[in-house]
Amino acid sequence: MAHIQHHSMRRVLRREIAGTIGLLTDEQDFTAMRRYRTFSFADHASYLQQVEALLRTLASQGGHTTVALFDPEEYAEFCAEHGLEPDAPTSRTRFTAELASTGATLPYEGQPLAELVPNLVDEAVRQATWEYATTLLSRIGNCASCGEDIGRAAFIRASDLLVRILESTGPGERHLVCSVSTSPETLLAVLHADDDEEGTPQLDEAEALEFTTVMAVGIATQSAGGLVMRTSTPGRTDRVFGWRLRGEGLEPLTAGEVFDAYCTDIESGDLVSPESGVDYCVPPDLGDGPTTAHTH
Repeated sequence: MAHIQHHSMRRVLRREIAGTIGLLTDEQDFTAMRRYRTFSFADHASYLQQVEALLRTLASQGGHTTVALFDPEEYAEFCAEHGLEPDAPTSRTRFTAELASTGATLPYEGQPLAELVPNLVDEAVRQATWEYATTLLSRIGNCASCGEDIGRAAFIRASDLLVRILESTGPGERHLVCSVSTSPETLLAVLHADDDEEGTPQLDEAEALEFTTVMAVGIATQSAGGLVMRTSTPGRTDRVFGWRLRGEGLEPLTAGEVFDAYCTDIESGDLVSPESGVDYCVPPDLGDGPTTAHTH
C-alpha cells in the first residue's frame, strides 16, 4: 500500500516539473549532429515525428514543456567552453538546460510541429536582432561635443516617436514594421498593437523593446531606414502609411512611396501584388514633439 502511495505521489510531482526539449529545426542542423555517434536518429523527418509524439505524451500527462532552438555550432562552442565531451547525451542535456534560460524558446501548447517550428525560428531571429541592435547601441559611446550617451539618447527618442505614432494612428489594430540598413544586413522589427475596451493600445513588452531598439539604432547611426504601418478598424478600409528615418526624426512617405515599400519583397526586391481594398495613404501628423538637434 505504501509503495502504491509513493508511486502516486511521484506521478503527482512529475506534473510539477517543467521540461525543455532542444529542437533541430532544419535538415542542415540535423545533419551536423549526426556526426556524433550517440545521436542515433537516422533522418530528420522521423526525428520530428518522434519529437512531436513525445510532446503530445508529456502534455497528456499534465506536464509543461518548452521547446528551444538547438544550434549545433553553439552546442560545440558550449562544450569546448565547459570542457564537455560533445558526443554524450549528458552534454546535450546540459546545453538544453542552458537554452531554457538564454535561448529562443516557445511553450508547447498542443500546436502541430509544422506550426511551432517556423514560430520558433522567428523567435530566434527576433532575439538575435535585439541582441545585435543592443550591442550596436552600447558600443557607440558618448557624443564628442556634449558627452551624452548616444545610444541611450537615441533609445529615448525612439520611445517618444513610437508613443506619438500609436497616439496619432488609433483606434484599431495596428501592425508596424521597422527596417534599418546596417552592415552586414538589414535589421527588421515587427510590432502589433490593439486597443483595449478603454481605447488604450496594448503592446507585447518584448516586441515593443525590440522595435524601439531597432529604431534607436537607425537614429543613433544615422542609417537609412523607415517604418510602415497598417491599421485595421471594423467597418473601414485598411490603411497603410509610413515614414522614413531622417536624422533623429521621421519624415512622412508619400502614398506612392508607401505603395512601393509595401508591395516590394524585402528579401528579393521583387514586386508583390497589392491587396484589394487597401488604402495606401500619407500618415497622420505626429506633431512637433520634443526635438533633439544633436549631430553626433
